[in-house]
Amino acid sequence: MLQCKQITIKTSKVKTNFDMKTIILVSIGFILFFLSCSHTNPESVAADEEFYSLGHHGDPEDSTWNKLTKEEEYVIVHKGTERPWTGKYVDNKKDGVYTCKRCDQALFNADSKFDSGTGWPSFDDFIGSSVSIVEDADGFREEIICSNCGGHLGHVFYNEGFTRKNTRHCVNSISLSFEPKK
Repeated sequence: MLQCKQITIKTSKVKTNFDMKTIILVSIGFILFFLSCSHTNPESVAADEEFYSLGHHGDPEDSTWNKLTKEEEYVIVHKGTERPWTGKYVDNKKDGVYTCKRCDQALFNADSKFDSGTGWPSFDDFIGSSVSIVEDADGFREEIICSNCGGHLGHVFYNEGFTRKNTRHCVNSISLSFEPKK
């Protein structure tokens, strides 16, 4: 029989026992969660190729679009995810409009942005029909993309209770540019 060492954590008011097995399982769960949020799914890359070959949203190499860095391309074209708390717009509180980094389409007004505490900019609404919602390649989540160029923005989540609209568009900062209000 496997014996697990008990670890006792003492705080000012609470004494809690954790066995090593529990700590290891929880740690593995966190690692798997973060890995699943930061990889490129080969199926989504193949879906992108099919999407563009059918003439949707133009050619990914279209020279009329803004030139992307390798990091921007990883997220916007290949549907990657930037690490939480690393994006430049997570804490931006300025008034203005967030636009697509790839094609400059206006996507979100600053007044729809809120602090979700998740490490990515969050918005409860987008401008007009600027954003399309499609099934994510993982089959569980809904992906949000720019309706003009098809660039990956992030994912949408519902019923979390953050705002009256009960919707959170979780967006990679690297997919956005910001135009301050003049």
